[in-house]
Amino acid sequence: MTTSRMQSNAVITAIGSYVPEQVLRNADLERMVDTNDEWIVQRTGIRERRISAPEEYASDLAVAAVRDLEHRYLARLSDIDYIIVATSTPDTVFPSVASRVQHACGIVSAGAVDIQAACAGFVSGLQLASGLLLSGSCRKILVIGTETLSKITDYTDRSTCILFGDGAGAVLVEAAADGAGAFIASRSATDGAAGHHLYCSALSDNIGGQPIATERRIVQNGREVYKWAVTQVSGGVLELLETAGIEPPALDWLIPHSANLRILESVSERTGIDMTRVLESVVHYGNTSAASIPLALDLAVRDGRVQPGQLLLLYGFGGGLTQSGLLLRWTLEPR
Repeated sequence: MTTSRMQSNAVITAIGSYVPEQVLRNADLERMVDTNDEWIVQRTGIRERRISAPEEYASDLAVAAVRDLEHRYLARLSDIDYIIVATSTPDTVFPSVASRVQHACGIVSAGAVDIQAACAGFVSGLQLASGLLLSGSCRKILVIGTETLSKITDYTDRSTCILFGDGAGAVLVEAAADGAGAFIASRSATDGAAGHHLYCSALSDNIGGQPIATERRIVQNGREVYKWAVTQVSGGVLELLETAGIEPPALDWLIPHSANLRILESVSERTGIDMTRVLESVVHYGNTSAASIPLALDLAVRDGRVQPGQLLLLYGFGGGLTQSGLLLRWTLEPR
């Protein structure tokens, strides 16, 4: 576990997002499995989620989010030094989604890498970008969270199929001209011993000594993940604020991973950060893993809730079981 104030010259200079057109509502799920709208909303807060088309993959969503960023902020992409994509649902293991974005967006010469930290991936990408900028090896980095979780969701499992959706969010992170960055403090922690409570089956046939499905799909022990998230995330948020010398009332917005609205409400209660200051994307987009934080952030940027000068805490948590937190000062005008 690491929690520290940061030496940083990083600042977010543009943001964009994208969700697929198809909407999967709770009423649609009622016709697929034994569930109903009241049960889903009561337990998760989710009312609908977006579903990628059969020929639409994580790279397609990522490129669309980057195009949105480019259009809204008139951002120049040609001089990007590095592309970091957080995803658990890459089109292919290789070539990476990042390399597909590089080609599709005409970024002539840039490093490109995918990272896999599940729902903590986007914040982990920002942490890595900050280090690259501080080292002087890069001046401009594209960080993307993109997921097509619907493609690995078991729609016969009523406990998980109600949760997941697809989407993407992207930000440009640049070295501040005056050397004074907007990233203030950071936290990372992992409890690998509990990783078997939430996994996506792949090449291995066991995890934690337990047999797992060989078909690639999401498997979750919801009760255990909920208990872990409520206690560990709440504690992590408070620890990160304490390290930065910030009292919870001074925080303008908490932007946690949008896993489940009930988890967010419990974290709000335990940290003393009122739900009116918690940003989410779960109600209309579902759990979009690495994309949930940039989607929630961009929704609030677009409608003017997030304003320059405000103090934001981004906090990802999920499969691993991994946490990544980042406290920053927002500088962008709404567009």
